[in-house]
This record gives sequence, C-alpha cells and structure tokens, in this order.
Amino acid sequence: MKNYSEIYEQELISNVIPFWMKHSKDEKGGGYFNCLDRTGNVFDTDKFMWLQAREVWTFATLYNEQEARPEWLEMAKHGADFLEQHGRDAEGNWYFSLEQFGKPLVQPYNIFSDCFASMAFAALYKADPQEKYAQIAKDTFQNILKRQQNPKGKYNKAYPGTRDLKNFALPMILSNLSLEMEHLLDKQTVDDLLKAVIHEVMDIFYQQDSGLILENVNLDGSFSDSFDGRLINPGHTIEAMWFMMDLGVRLNDPKLIGRCVEIALRTLEYGWDKEYGGIFYFMDIKGHPVQQLEWDQKLWWVHLEALVCMAKGYALTGSVACKEWFLRLHEYSWKHFRDEEHGEWYAYLNRRGEVLLPLKGGKWKCCFHVPRALFQVARVLSAVEEENDRL
Repeated sequence: MKNYSEIYEQELISNVIPFWMKHSKDEKGGGYFNCLDRTGNVFDTDKFMWLQAREVWTFATLYNEQEARPEWLEMAKHGADFLEQHGRDAEGNWYFSLEQFGKPLVQPYNIFSDCFASMAFAALYKADPQEKYAQIAKDTFQNILKRQQNPKGKYNKAYPGTRDLKNFALPMILSNLSLEMEHLLDKQTVDDLLKAVIHEVMDIFYQQDSGLILENVNLDGSFSDSFDGRLINPGHTIEAMWFMMDLGVRLNDPKLIGRCVEIALRTLEYGWDKEYGGIFYFMDIKGHPVQQLEWDQKLWWVHLEALVCMAKGYALTGSVACKEWFLRLHEYSWKHFRDEEHGEWYAYLNRRGEVLLPLKGGKWKCCFHVPRALFQVARVLSAVEEENDRL
C-alpha cells in the first residue's frame, strides 16, 4: 500500500480542487455554480442547498485539516455568505434549491439540505470562529432532531398509516454529523446521539439472516416485502460502515469496528458486478426487479466511499481482504471515473463502465465526494505508511 497516500493527496491538491476553484465560484450571484460540464462550463445556474453546503464544508475542512490556505477559507466563506442570506425559510428550514441570485425554487422538503448546512457551518466555525456560524449550525441541528421522526413533514407524499417506513439515510448521516458537530454540542447530547444512531444502523436496518443492510424498514424495524422494503443501496451501506468505524474509534470499540468491516466486505461481495466490474447502484434483497431504472449504473460516490471504507478497514484491523478490495476498487475507479484530459472525475457510468453523462457537477454531484474521499484515503494511508516505517 506504500505511496498510495501520495497519489491520493496529489490528485486532491493538483487536479480536483483546482477544477472547482476555477469553475464553480459565482462572482455575480454569490455561492457556487453546481452544474458544470466536462470542461467546467456552466450549463445550468440553479443552486441546490445541500450541494452549496457540501462545498462550503469541503473548503473549510481542507483549510482546517489539510493546509490553512487563505484562498480555501475565502472560498468557503463565499458560499456561506450566500447560504446565510438566501438559504432558509422563515422557520429556519433550508430550501432544496434556489435560482442563481437566491430566489427560492423548491420548498425545504429535504432534511439533507439541513444536515449538510449544519455540517458546513460547524466546519466553518472551526476555521473562522464567528459566533454566527456556530449559531446557524446549532439551530439547524436542533431543527434536524425535531424533524427526524417525520423528515419531510407537510411535504411527505405518502398516505399515512398504510405502509409507514423509516429510511436508512438519516441515521446514517447523523452518525457522521454527530462527530462533525461534536465541538459545538454538550457531551451528553453527543453520547446519547451516538448510542441511538449506532443502534439504528447496526441493529434496526441490519438484517441478521442476510448480513446486509436495508434502505427502508417498518417503523418497528421489521421487514416490509415491498419495492422500498426490499431495496439495498450498497454504496449507502459501505459509506455508513466507515462512519461507524469512526464512531468505533471515538468510543474505543474494536468490536464495533470489526462488525463494520464484516458488513462492508459482505456488501461489496454482494454488490459487485461479476460480469463488468464495479458496484451496482440499487439491488433487491430477494433478487426481484427494482423500481430504479438506473439500478445497474456505476456511480462515482459509491466507489469513492468504498475506497475510504476499505482504507479504514485495512488501517484499523489489518484485514487482508480490505487491502485486496482497496486495490481492486482503486484500479476500477481510477480507470473509469477519472478524467485525465479535463480534470475531476465523471459521475455516471453505464453498466459496462463507459461514461454515461460527462458532467462534473449537477443536481446531485458537487465538490464533495471526490475531494472528501481523496483526503480521507490520503490521510488514513499516510498514517499506515508512517506506522510501517517505524516498525
């Protein structure tokens, strides 16, 4: 595994971050352009709050943990100013999207806008400890906790009482957000939240018989034999497992870390396309057809999160299987997703691994998964290399 940390750090600093620094900043409207084509040209000026917040988090975190470059802090604050001025409704809920100059387009139905706004301002407060940043992060976090039992609230389309399901994504995000917010919360709040999200992720959504994690379960945690109830998203599971590993480190719980490695490896084996390589996007736990027509696409974030998970699994446990999977994922991802000519990484491949959409940013992709994964892998493997050099 030697030298991989340098490869990932170089990709982050010399390729990916310069792409976003050059192309995403909106000097006229504020915030960032989300929708960038292969070469970085803007193809749509709508702005999505969770993506704006993710880019703020990325630049603030790089400033905090990679290198205190003034241009990174300025970039983070540029996005935060736009969010602070335009991002919330009168009740403090974050809109889903705005037009270029900040007029609302889509109502605040999506709690993940709030989750990433909270993350963004918590990270920015570390970089520039203005009280207003801490207050926005804490107020938003409290809103998330209030909404977590019914995240969409009045925007929920489901008819109540017939098939009430709870979704894996929120406890998964809260497992990461709890650590991102730890410097702004009291210890009891963090401890209680960690206990709750670990239970949800590792006990409620985890299926003992299959060893896999479902995307949706009944409110009592039981299995729902329906499209939504049978759904598996391998990328979500694998990303959640490295969040859980981080909690295992925080709690000094090697048993939790070991379970995470087992589940992640099992999910990779289950979700790997044996014919063309890569990880399927969606699957049905009973092998039935899924609703999502994009089920067999290969997505950037799925493979990047798997790289982080395998790097952490290897670093924390020395697992040979994690190392082997990391090398397999590295070969596939760098070959298929990385754009050697114009920089950054593609988002969407077809099942055969061919580029399906050449965009670099859009409604769902921004300056987040690629740089975060590169940063995480570089840092984790650098620590492994340093430890090996000492031995």
